[in-house]
Amino acid sequence: MRVLGIETSCDECSAAVVEDGRTILSNIIATQIELHKPYEGVVPELASRLHTQWIGTVVQTALQKAGLEPHDIDAVAVTNRPGLLGSLLVGLSFAKGFSASLDIPFITIDHIRAHLYASQIEHPLEYPYLGLLVSGGHTVICRVDGYDAIEVLGTTIDDAIGEAFDKVAKHYGFGYPGGIAIDRLAKKGNPLAFLFPGPTLHSKDHPYDISYSGLKTAAINQLDAFWNGSSEKSPENIAASFQRAAVNMLIKRVRAALEETGLKRLSAGGGVAANSYLRLELEALKKGGYEVSFPSLKLCTDNGAMIAALAYRYLADGIQGDYSESASARVTAFKKQYS
Repeated sequence: MRVLGIETSCDECSAAVVEDGRTILSNIIATQIELHKPYEGVVPELASRLHTQWIGTVVQTALQKAGLEPHDIDAVAVTNRPGLLGSLLVGLSFAKGFSASLDIPFITIDHIRAHLYASQIEHPLEYPYLGLLVSGGHTVICRVDGYDAIEVLGTTIDDAIGEAFDKVAKHYGFGYPGGIAIDRLAKKGNPLAFLFPGPTLHSKDHPYDISYSGLKTAAINQLDAFWNGSSEKSPENIAASFQRAAVNMLIKRVRAALEETGLKRLSAGGGVAANSYLRLELEALKKGGYEVSFPSLKLCTDNGAMIAALAYRYLADGIQGDYSESASARVTAFKKQYS
């Protein structure tokens, strides 16, 4: 089965063709980063207009690279949640038209679930395992018992890790996107130049939840309070110290979740899964006997391949969508707040 996957949830316009859920025949990602860079963030109206302009060419290029014609596609899948509503509607409308014109199955995909599934394309893990989603809009620790069986154990109660990276980078003028800029600077810095604090949430019912608001505030407004007193207050040192604190807060909870659940396997996904320090810390878990998997860098960002691959699993189980489905900017299933 050859599935065309379309992803337009934010500032990547992507289309991919995946065969039988595992073989990526093409994965075209047209990024809008340079066009949003002057604003140091994604401008929703600009993003949706660019998707409208690019979607036809991106899909055509994906088909050409796969060596296929439209009639060779067996089904079409598209992200319809969560994301920027205008951007989602562009991909959703195109996918419905593509499906209707060829009379082939159509299915909508939650791209958060797709990120959690992405590593399964290249490095399959046996279920169950601990899932870690780290992106600009979400930070989630969950138990994954199947491709569509996910139990949220912990999540951020304010900024996601990617948001915290972006806001700190913007404040100091490190560059855009913030996560990439901080990762690059951190490689030349001293991670102990500033000893930033971790959050104290005091909740027995939510032991794996995390907060990045305090860390972000400390890095932006209270830098001197956490300086080690001797290191240079350079961009490299600020970036390295912030990155260390942000990632270690997460790893601490991941380790606790692994120990308490007894799970021996871990899979990470999302844009921040491309962070070099996070990948290093996740690799270190292997020394404790854990099996660790995360996607290649191209599958960490929003991409059509993960949409098509996850869609294959639904379609193989006889699950399809219908043209009445619309887009949704938010998905409450991956947000868990204190009661």
